[in-house]
Amino acid sequence: MNGSGQTQAIRLRIPAKPEYITLGRLALTGLVRLREQPLSQEVLGDLKLALTEACTNSVRHAYADGQGSVEIHYELHSDRLVVEVTDDGEGFEPPPAPSEALDGHELSEGGLGIAIIEALADELEIREREQGGSSLRFVKLL
Repeated sequence: MNGSGQTQAIRLRIPAKPEYITLGRLALTGLVRLREQPLSQEVLGDLKLALTEACTNSVRHAYADGQGSVEIHYELHSDRLVVEVTDDGEGFEPPPAPSEALDGHELSEGGLGIAIIEALADELEIREREQGGSSLRFVKLL
C-alpha cells in the first residue's frame, strides 16, 4: 500500500527448484516494506514461512521431472496481504480441511506444510486449477 491508498501487486515466476524459493521470500520482504506501518519481525517471519511452505509444495509435488515453474502473486492492501502460489503441474486432491492434518492422522512427507500455512494465515484456499495444476492462496490480515 503506498501513500495514495493503492494496492501494490507483484507477480513472480520462478523455476520449480528449491534454490529459487529465496527469491519469493525476498520479493515478499521488499513488498511489505512499502507499508507505512512496518510489520513486526515476527509477522514477517510467519509470512515468509507460510510462503516457503506454499512454494515447497509446488516445487516438490507439481512436476515429476523437476521441470516447470511456480508463479507467486502478491497483493498488498492497506489491511491485508494476499499471496497465491500456482503451478501448471500434476495437481492434487486438496484436503477437505487442512486442519484435519493435525488431528491424529498420519502425515505424508511434507504434509505438515499446509497445516503450518493454515495456522499462520487468516484464510487459506487450496484448489485444482481448471487449466491444470494447483493453486494455494492465503490471506494475512495486517
